[in-house]
Amino acid sequence: MDQFIVKPLFGGDHIGMFTITNVTLWMALAVVAVIAMMVFGTSSRKIVPGRSQSVAELAYGFIYKMVEDVAGKDAVKFFPYIMTLFMFIVFANFLGLIPMSFTTTSHFAVTVVLALLVFVTVTVVGFVKNGLGFLGLFWVSSAPLPLRPILAIIELISYFVRPVSHSIRLAGNVMAGHAVIKVFAGFAAIAVVSPVSVVAITAMYGLEVLVAFIQAYVFTILTCVYLKDALHPSH
Repeated sequence: MDQFIVKPLFGGDHIGMFTITNVTLWMALAVVAVIAMMVFGTSSRKIVPGRSQSVAELAYGFIYKMVEDVAGKDAVKFFPYIMTLFMFIVFANFLGLIPMSFTTTSHFAVTVVLALLVFVTVTVVGFVKNGLGFLGLFWVSSAPLPLRPILAIIELISYFVRPVSHSIRLAGNVMAGHAVIKVFAGFAAIAVVSPVSVVAITAMYGLEVLVAFIQAYVFTILTCVYLKDALHPSH
């Protein structure tokens, strides 16, 4: 698990609040990569787009459609935030697949902050837009009356568990994939099983490329679902 160790970039082993670490570096590179594609890659827009412009337009249309379909037209105002979330996570995941790199989204310290930002934003939006009517999210009016208080408690617990599941899903999947690749890489040093190990590493790496996108997609679509609950809380 040494590939997940957080290390200072400049001297010493002590990590303080403002220490620049490998996490800091690769998060910054993810931000730079997003800016490079979405800003500089589309700065000279053409009718027949180049590769970077095509990818940027596909990502824009994909996320915009997701927000509109899942959360509704009134959620489009939150599109910039959701688009930023998706692009950051997907680039952080892909950069983590580069040999000798560091996968920032494999750390709960990163994914928990992302999930808490979504949780706080959704909760604030829910109360600002609906007032106390937002509490209707926890009251299942279609259920029999004696069951409603029990279901309200269950709904309340599940609501506060959201940031936990939201963050663990992303970090856990990314960490597991990288750990499995490292295990197969260890077997590659054994001559007898080396060919099988190399094939397994190649297959796992291809799967991880797919997982890198899918986990960013899942995180984003769950954000849209939570936002829909905030905008339309009644069951």
